Amino acid sequence: MIDYKKLGFKCGLEFHQQLETHKLFCNCPSIVHDDNPSINFKRKLRAVAGETGEVDLAAAFEQNKDKVFTYESCPTSSCMVEFDEEPPHEVNSEALDIVLEVALLLNCKIVDQIHFMRKTVVDGSNVSGFQRTAMVGIDGFVETSKGKVKISSVCLEEEAAKKVEDHYRLDRLGVALVEIATDPDIKDADHAKEAASIIGMILRSTGKVKRGIGTIRQDVNVSIKGKERVEVKGFQDLRSIPVVIDNEIMRQQSLSKSVPEVRKAEPDGSTTFLRPMPGAARMYPETDIVPIEITDSKLKTIKLPELLTEKAIKLEKKFNLNADLAKELIKEDIDIESYVKQFSKIDVKLLATILTAYPKDLKSRLNLDSSKLTKEHYFEIFTLLNKGEISKEAVIELMADAASGKKIDASRFKNVSEDSLKKELEKIVAKNKGASLNALMGEAMKHFRGKADGQRIMEILKTLI
Repeated sequence: MIDYKKLGFKCGLEFHQQLETHKLFCNCPSIVHDDNPSINFKRKLRAVAGETGEVDLAAAFEQNKDKVFTYESCPTSSCMVEFDEEPPHEVNSEALDIVLEVALLLNCKIVDQIHFMRKTVVDGSNVSGFQRTAMVGIDGFVETSKGKVKISSVCLEEEAAKKVEDHYRLDRLGVALVEIATDPDIKDADHAKEAASIIGMILRSTGKVKRGIGTIRQDVNVSIKGKERVEVKGFQDLRSIPVVIDNEIMRQQSLSKSVPEVRKAEPDGSTTFLRPMPGAARMYPETDIVPIEITDSKLKTIKLPELLTEKAIKLEKKFNLNADLAKELIKEDIDIESYVKQFSKIDVKLLATILTAYPKDLKSRLNLDSSKLTKEHYFEIFTLLNKGEISKEAVIELMADAASGKKIDASRFKNVSEDSLKKELEKIVAKNKGASLNALMGEAMKHFRGKADGQRIMEILKTLI
């Protein structure tokens, strides 16, 4: 077991979350999935001196590769701004409001004036050779089970281009991002996962951030006593954070000498070298964008939402749900109240379980894509269940049919009458004399699968044996 305190463990987090709005410096939509690009061009990038007069080490490292980069795009999602052929337009005001909202939810102090800076990036991910970023909030915090984790900064910045094989696609370039950085207040690997989960929950609470794979990225900065800080990039799944952190600690322990560097998180929990650690030398002022004043009257227009954790607690109390089920409903953005109103004869817990757990069962047990299930499918199945025309055991079977592209046909799951159920169960008991209750239940479920309630079958079998 790792003794984090004894090792002098230090860890901070960085988040890059795409916002649900148009691009930051033009009116192009944030599509991020364009196909069949019709525009192609090449660029060679060079590192420039930052505000300190020095060329950043990481930028120089990339420039020494002497690469020529190929870019492709579609006119539906990119324009002359992304091509770096005209200056940035006025800053997306909606994106700024979203980042102000996030900063306030993270208990940050808001800066009086927003100044955009250029961050030198010459690895090909930015056509211009730099990324625009601006500080919005500082000195915030989130509460965790192991104390406060301070938020050092909240920034508004533009997303990089997306690498596709050996070239870059520009549909993602310029998408508005919020960047969040914490102080090195993380106590251990599990604490990092918890803090990341809390910050992710706050971001989702706004209802104004993109969802899905690739829309949020977490980076973890890790060091132990006597070793240099390492930034690990590329986390898509929070569950992998503790494994990667512990592996990185062991890697650093094995080194006789370490240097600051950026590494990539691999699927097996290991890390690989990407580039040297960048520093302050890569930053210099953006002269094409005027400073933006943030006044008290402006901040009063920012309405803060109810946090998802608070919503989950309300659901838990209102419908007497367990905490995990309530959190899952909120996480999946399921309006359980509307289902309860429409299908009042179905137990709330059963409704919630069908909506949250059953789709996962389809994937894990039957290898079916639950995303093919529509609201109309659920409505049809719930209507049958609400009328008593099918038992709850038939639900997963009908969902499987719908996910497979088949028509929902409840005829084969028509409920048997009480008399028929008893008679058939008597035959099963007679045929399997001496069998245990569980064995009899197994035989009965084979016969009545989806046609009778399992609990009722168990009750009748108990009376028969």
